[in-house]
Amino acid sequence: MDFSTYQPIPNLPKLNHPKVIVVGAGFAGLKLARDLRNAAFQVILLDKNNYHQFQPLFYQVATAGLGPSAISFPLRKIFHGTPNVSFRMAEAEKVDSKAKRLYTDIGYIDFDFLVLAMGADTNYFGAKNIEYYSSPMKTVSEALYIRNKIISNYERAISIAEVENRKSLMNMVIVGGGPTGVELAGAMAELRNNVFPKDYPELSFKNMKVVLIEAGPKLLSSMSSESQDHVLKYLQQLGVEVFLSTKVQDYDGKKVLLEGRESIETQTLLWAAGIKPNWIEGFEPEQYAGNGRMLVNEFNQLIGSEGVYVLGDQCLLPQGNFPKGHPQVAQVAIQQAKNLSKNLVRIVNSQTPISFKYKDLGSMATVGRKLAVVDLPFLKFQGLLAWMTWLFVHLMAILGVKNKVFIFLDWSWNYLSFDPSLRLLIKPKYVRASERKELIEEKSS
Repeated sequence: MDFSTYQPIPNLPKLNHPKVIVVGAGFAGLKLARDLRNAAFQVILLDKNNYHQFQPLFYQVATAGLGPSAISFPLRKIFHGTPNVSFRMAEAEKVDSKAKRLYTDIGYIDFDFLVLAMGADTNYFGAKNIEYYSSPMKTVSEALYIRNKIISNYERAISIAEVENRKSLMNMVIVGGGPTGVELAGAMAELRNNVFPKDYPELSFKNMKVVLIEAGPKLLSSMSSESQDHVLKYLQQLGVEVFLSTKVQDYDGKKVLLEGRESIETQTLLWAAGIKPNWIEGFEPEQYAGNGRMLVNEFNQLIGSEGVYVLGDQCLLPQGNFPKGHPQVAQVAIQQAKNLSKNLVRIVNSQTPISFKYKDLGSMATVGRKLAVVDLPFLKFQGLLAWMTWLFVHLMAILGVKNKVFIFLDWSWNYLSFDPSLRLLIKPKYVRASERKELIEEKSS
């Protein structure tokens, strides 16, 4: 690509402050931009979407528990009345570290400090068929697609006479035993057990399998053995078939081939088995680790690039109890952003920056209604109390009072009625302008 033809991004404010470009409005990028509000910096936040997405609740959109707007928040609204922060919807394409210039699909912009917080995408581990036929869940759009696909499959299944021919439409296979996979499996099992039989009384849901596949020997590998054991027990109580130490060999859109096990017929394979950092052009191979994460020092500065910082899932900092880098979770990203916001102020004031130290606040996962596991640094517990803790923590983390209220009302209704009300099959329909013209002329005649 010829970047020499790029023009500066127009209509950006001109402030007499050091310019901080933040690429990505996930947990890390948004936290940094918010911490630098009203500070002596010009902050320009870039993201390919004009909203922040609350990733821990994607699975609830996919399983009709929440609407997509409940876990999304417009970025421009966050920075109302904040003259030193600007937002542009753009995709970053290349960094010129020496010239301190970032190229995007809407033009280039020069910087004093560049912060890459681009997050991670789905990792298919080189399996092209799985990448083509399976459904990932890394965005609100993908979660909504899964919801539509599940509902569409059942609308199709009810019109098929032979039971055997329905199985591939009704079966649900989830790959990946981390929090996303566990939460998806639990939610799908509860829909199968309590909701779908009321929606589709003509179908026998004894024929529907919900299968969770994990390549490792345990679910929730980063949590305690108590939580791992309880999660397995909870899923089995819900009727989920859990395959541990099992690898997926291939998938053709209709049949999942497993290593050492019988294949499973399904037209819905939900892939939550791994992530890989998003990549941007302009850096040397030695600035990357083998897994694609960018190597940073204790201040989150990219090794070998002055003024460039990397946060969250995209960076790798071998440190203390984390010789292979910190876990790719929201708390790491948020804490790194908070530390960097303080360090940027210290740097422009010629003060020594502060090394990043991760404080593990614990981890948790929910399996279904009244079932969850919580690992805190000082305490581990499961069951109803863990579930209520999970609800409270996630509700408080959501941006916006309106979103908190909507989610609380949705959760309350779903709990009392055991019947999520968002099982709507809404598919966007695109019609070309020429086709619209023909339709209008046809109707008028």
